[in-house]
Amino acid sequence: MRTDSSPGTLPAREHLPATDAGTPVLDVVIPVYNEEKDLQPCVLRLHEHLKRTFPYAFRITIADNASTDTTPRVSARLAADIPEVRAFRLEQKGRGRALRTVWSASDAPILAYMDVDLSTDLNALLPLVAPLISGHSDLAIGSRLARSSRVVRGAKREFISRSYNLILRGSLQARFSDAQCGFKAIRRDVAQALLPLVEDTGWFFDTEMLVLAERAGLRIHEVPVDWVDDPDSTVHIVRTATDDLKGVLRVGRALATGSLPLDRLTRPFGDDPRDREIEDVPKGLARQLVGFCVVGGLSTLFYLLLYGVFRQFGGSQLANALALLVSAVANTAANRRLTFGVRGGGGAVRHQAQGLVVFGIGLALTSGSLAALNAASSDPAHSTELAVLIAANLAATVLRFLLFRAWVFPDRDASTVVASHHPAAPADPTTPDPPYRPLPRHPKAHPYSASRPTGPRGPYDTATVRAGEAADRTWRDATMRLQPVRPADTDPRESR
Repeated sequence: MRTDSSPGTLPAREHLPATDAGTPVLDVVIPVYNEEKDLQPCVLRLHEHLKRTFPYAFRITIADNASTDTTPRVSARLAADIPEVRAFRLEQKGRGRALRTVWSASDAPILAYMDVDLSTDLNALLPLVAPLISGHSDLAIGSRLARSSRVVRGAKREFISRSYNLILRGSLQARFSDAQCGFKAIRRDVAQALLPLVEDTGWFFDTEMLVLAERAGLRIHEVPVDWVDDPDSTVHIVRTATDDLKGVLRVGRALATGSLPLDRLTRPFGDDPRDREIEDVPKGLARQLVGFCVVGGLSTLFYLLLYGVFRQFGGSQLANALALLVSAVANTAANRRLTFGVRGGGGAVRHQAQGLVVFGIGLALTSGSLAALNAASSDPAHSTELAVLIAANLAATVLRFLLFRAWVFPDRDASTVVASHHPAAPADPTTPDPPYRPLPRHPKAHPYSASRPTGPRGPYDTATVRAGEAADRTWRDATMRLQPVRPADTDPRESR
């Protein structure tokens, strides 16, 4: 799959326009499970902070994950008393399931979430969403591991958090500093394209979302936070760590095999129209040159090592041919994946066959150089042979890059690379966003999710959604046209 030359389905980022006071710009989701004691203080404190400091209209959404205590009653009462509060009820557990359900149904252009314990100081909320509102970034996360962050927590939690992030850096090449802080935000247009690719419905949801976004080249903004550990947290650390490691293996395998259509998330180069009007400049040339040089340098060292080994058992021509053949196969595979961004097994055999043709040209060049050297000197020194071969390989390398770029891996439209990928057409910027529509109430809704009385805002209901509907996307916003890769209807982590 090609990701560097795809035109992308996401438009260029733009600053959100000023809106009417009644249109929410920010939707803050609070996922809860049996939080009857902490929910009301959390919502009241957050509402007061947003009223006092946030310059745009906002909404607070309580996402109840199948609570069995009085949490649904508290949610309904808060939604009835406070105009900016909504309450959703899901019949299956899973924080990731709750976030995907509510974010996918929300009409707010900026979507955020925070944990109900409010461990993160709320003064970081406006810095968190500001780069998303301005169009600078696609996602934003609070980081407890930034140098300027101030964190109060036990040594055990500190060790686990830092170890987990080191694992992400080592295994998935993650560059964000803190995947687990419950304080994140995302632009709605990005969420519509990204969420269908995220499979996890539990605590690994955050990590998977960030890894896919980073691999797709989306911009992630990090905000240092002040954070105080909640000693009453109900998170099962060992089970969560085990499930997270399973998620790391699953995502790593998907990235290695190229089974994730990350080209759905690409953006145009630059947000300035002048950048997008540049013509006659090959796309990705600079990046491809750097990648090709790195692969070429390593391939040359590998070739010289093989030549030295094979030279011990045969003549220079045979050693050169064998070393060049083995290094050429490795070089084609490395350039295919790293330089030209081709993922998956499709076309691999054809690419190797074309690479062998390029190898034949390089073999003729280097063999001709050796033949010329032997004609000039009957017994050339080994160092002289190496010098001639290095010069010949440099010339062959330049020719190899030109042939790879123009013949073996030419730029194609993303649709010709992955036949099964049919991205949705970009939204018409002149078409207004649909109005906010609460999720349909399920017939087996919790009794506390019954309709609320009519007030100054008119009638409204606490929406109840089954997790199966969340996975099937049968309730989703009409603007979401992308299908999930492998939707998960059940969550084996029922203890969360």
